[in-house]
Amino acid sequence: MDRQTADSIVAEAEAEIERVDWVAAGAAIASISAVGIALGLGLPLLSVILESRGISTTMIGANTAVAGVASLLAAPLVTPIARVLGVRLSMLIAIVLSGVSALGFYYFTAFWTWFPLRLVFHFAITALFVLSEFWINAAAPPGRRGFILGIYATVLSLGFALGPYIFSVVGSQGFLPFAIGSGVIFASAIPLLFAWGRQPALGERRHGAFWRHIVSVPTATGAVLIFGAVEAGGFALFPIYGERLGYTEAAAAQLLIAIGLGNVLMQIPIGLISDRVRDRRSLLTLFAVVGLVGTLCLPLLGTDWWLMASLLFLWGGVVAGLYTVGLAHLGSRLGGADLAAANAAFVFCYSAGMLVGPQTIGSSMDLFGYNGFAWALALFFGLYLVLTVARMVWARDRS
Repeated sequence: MDRQTADSIVAEAEAEIERVDWVAAGAAIASISAVGIALGLGLPLLSVILESRGISTTMIGANTAVAGVASLLAAPLVTPIARVLGVRLSMLIAIVLSGVSALGFYYFTAFWTWFPLRLVFHFAITALFVLSEFWINAAAPPGRRGFILGIYATVLSLGFALGPYIFSVVGSQGFLPFAIGSGVIFASAIPLLFAWGRQPALGERRHGAFWRHIVSVPTATGAVLIFGAVEAGGFALFPIYGERLGYTEAAAAQLLIAIGLGNVLMQIPIGLISDRVRDRRSLLTLFAVVGLVGTLCLPLLGTDWWLMASLLFLWGGVVAGLYTVGLAHLGSRLGGADLAAANAAFVFCYSAGMLVGPQTIGSSMDLFGYNGFAWALALFFGLYLVLTVARMVWARDRS
């Protein structure tokens, strides 16, 4: 065999390794992004309906909190279930359960029934997140993983943005918003059926793998915990923070749009960059620095809407990169059954962050006034920055 032939064979082998299974990745991305539309539509829809029925905000909050509880319950159970039923069948069952329970919110009007409905709905949604992200990670080759996950994050963000827009158009009256939400969820089964023969293998069960992977790749799970805390707490309380800065409700809402635009437009570039760095932990450390500096600048720029919007556009995109690059870092470290369990641990940490963030930020605002919003966010980023730097120093000392 001459050298030219050998080089050709090597090149073909490398191309095969880097080839993306677009059918599988596309099916997983399309399925979970359709769920993003349903969530973006359903969350404000349900809150508005409950308020119109005279339910107190405390009880609305309690009912909404069931989503976090359901996610925490589901995360460690999803992989064992999928190991028995298979990834594709588990996802199909989750689609059916979430679509049916979404319709249940229309047909069951007694308030107490919305608690089990929320439990079933968000359990199924969590299963879809865990299995879709595992499938995407498994379908993405190492050299293009960040790019594929950047596409995933972008499309998912668009789904979350499209949901509220649909709500603003159709309103909360009648069957139509529920029909749209459940219809989008059921439609997410279509791309799954096209990729039916391409499900990833989970491998053999490893005892205690889920709990072990919460700390096995702490830079990744820590990133998503911080992102969950900042996203849930920041988005929930930013309108209040904006009003206390002196902005109108509309102006504060437009600042949230700036964050969302940064999220949507920056994930693919961030994913491409992450494919080219030697150690994704350095990128995550940079994101933590940007998040920390950005939040500390909020009180300084609060009087100028355009400066705030520019800062929040950059800040929103970079902070969302914690999720994208954290997930890519997880996929680069693990595979097979370990990756499936780690993806479940990843979603578990995101859900835990969603529970911790609003409470911490809200308490900080009560203690320190409206600037407590920025101080609490800075605390989250500061803690994560300590973690990433410590992990990188530890890895260097071991080498």
